Order: sequence, then C-alpha cells, then structure tokens
Amino acid sequence: MDRGDVGAGWSRPMVVRVPVEPVEAAVEADAVDAVARTADVVVRGPLFGVAAQYAGESRWRVVLAVTDGCPQQARDGLNSRLWFRAKDDARDRAERRALLAAVARLESERVDELDVAGTRYRVVRAEEYAGAGPGGIEQPRPTDPEPLSPDWHRAAKGPGVDEGLVLDPDAPVTPTQALERLALRGLCYTGERFPEDVRAGARQALDTHPDVLLLPATFTVVEQTASGWTPVTGPHVSAHEARRSLEFALTWMWPRMHGHIPQDAGPHADARTWPEDRGAGGSTDGPRSAELAAYAEAADALRAGRVNQLEFRGTVYQIVRTRRLLRWGPDGPEGPRPSDVDSQDPSRIHLPLDEDGHVLPGD
Repeated sequence: MDRGDVGAGWSRPMVVRVPVEPVEAAVEADAVDAVARTADVVVRGPLFGVAAQYAGESRWRVVLAVTDGCPQQARDGLNSRLWFRAKDDARDRAERRALLAAVARLESERVDELDVAGTRYRVVRAEEYAGAGPGGIEQPRPTDPEPLSPDWHRAAKGPGVDEGLVLDPDAPVTPTQALERLALRGLCYTGERFPEDVRAGARQALDTHPDVLLLPATFTVVEQTASGWTPVTGPHVSAHEARRSLEFALTWMWPRMHGHIPQDAGPHADARTWPEDRGAGGSTDGPRSAELAAYAEAADALRAGRVNQLEFRGTVYQIVRTRRLLRWGPDGPEGPRPSDVDSQDPSRIHLPLDEDGHVLPGD
C-alpha cells in the first residue's frame, strides 16, 4: 500500500526501529519498565494548538504548542501570530493584505483552517492522557531530560513545549512507541457520562483519522482532591519546568492571592524576601510572618533534588508525566470536533494595521 494513498478507515504501516545507541536503549528500557508499572491509561481531555504546512512541503510543523484548553484559545494564538507577521515580517503590501484578511476572519469567525500567503494553517486537536497503576499516576521517568544545573531564576527561559516539532506519522518508532500507538488507535469516549455528540464525534474520528501520532511527553503539576487529581499548572516541557512553576506559585502567586503579600508589592517581593523587600508598599520592620515562612520552606524543599511530590498544608502536589495523542487521517492532523466546547467567542485582540504595517488608533 502506498503511504500517500491511505484512505479513511485505513491505517499506515509503522516502521519499528530497535534502539542500539546506549542513551536511546536506556530510554527504551525505561519505557518498558513504565509499561509494567503503569499499564492503565487515564484521559483528561482534548488540548489544541496550531500546525502549519508550508508551500512545497508535505509535512506539518507545530507552530503553536498543543497545550490550549479549547479551540478558540488556539485560534486567538494564530490571530496574534498572523498580526505580528503582518506588522513586522510581511514582504510587501499584498502579503500584508492577505495576512490582515486572515486576522479579520479570526476576529469574527471560528475558523479552524486558513491558507495564508502560501502557508496552510490548521487548529489541531490532541487527547491528553497519562499512565497509571497501583502507585497512582506516572511520575517523571529516570531518563526524562533534566538540567545538569537546575536554573530556578524566575526569568529563566528554555525551549518551549513542541518547539520546532515536525509531525511525521511515517517516522520510525521504537517497540514501546509502536505498542502504545497500536494500543491507543481505538481510544474512544464510550461512557454514558459523556454526551451523545461527544461519543459520536469520537466514533467518527476512528474512521476519518484512524492513525495516531504520539507527541513528546509533557509534565504537569497536579493536586490531590477528594475526587482524584486536578491539574494546577502545565503542561510543561520538562519536570524541572513543572517544579519551577510550583515554586513560583508557592513563593510569589499564592502569597499574593491569600493576602500575605500586598498586591502592590514590588515584582521581586516573594515569600523569601517580604517584608525585607522594599517594593511598592513594602515594609522593613517586623519579622517575616510564619505564613510566609511556611511557603518559603515548602518552596525550598523543591530545590532539594528531583522532587516529584510535595505536601503543603494538607494538600499533596505531584509532578506527573502527561502524554498527548494526535489523530491522523489522509489529509493530515485532526482538527477540532463539533462537540469541542469553546470558553470564549472570537474577538479583536490587536489594534488595526494599515497596508504599510503602521498601528492605527482603535475604534
């Protein structure tokens, strides 16, 4: 069967490559161990991003990470991407007009696919899931990338989720990746707790997009609740980035949310420095409160090593290894389904531009 002629309901063959290089072999052995520990799958729901197919290319590339909670968030991200391209990178007025016409559509319509200036853009959909077993949801694996010298600075920047990712359903896979793809090809919402339109859309996707592509693993901070585990922050590109987000919540965000640090305090004020920090509204007298000391102590515990579980004030927080499955059909990656829910309507995000890329006053 020619791979370019795969039709609805048919699946592409997979090329399986056994890793022989030492690092790849260790990662594969780690994956084998994970299958034994976490044989079950827990599905959280769909995530959305944007992929692009450039002129003259057959492959799709992720241009906006597949991490948004609803399709409209991805459309808004594409809106911004095209607006800035029109402002800063358009080659001429004709290209700028085409880009701004696409922006105008995204401001008023729920558009999931656009051809703009030689590039085909599509909002894509992936199911987020995680492995689970007797010990709970899977945590980071020993071979998952970790920095040699963790950078905890608040302004530290590293690679983003899906940065530079090429979507290639024909790329060779390892034995465990092949097993996971085969096992998840039939993933479908079937329980009565799901509305009929959700179940119908999931059944239809099995036929229209019969193949699956596994995106790189991500890492999420979750908290234990009476009903299970609830996401707190994420997805993140690495376990360290997830820990760093939890440390930021403990030292900066939550103390402000709970009134332990004034909202008008300087941006550098946190649980470790307040009230010694002299930000706006700061104070230098009196010891640091016991409340802030508890936040700082919990944050310091995260820096003790590769900490994947932390208890703070009766709540257990955990770093979990999350995965994403993108369905694939004859025309490429799956887009949003009719049953996918938007949390907002399309709207104008940026000020208008003229044909020369100058920003115009708002209405």
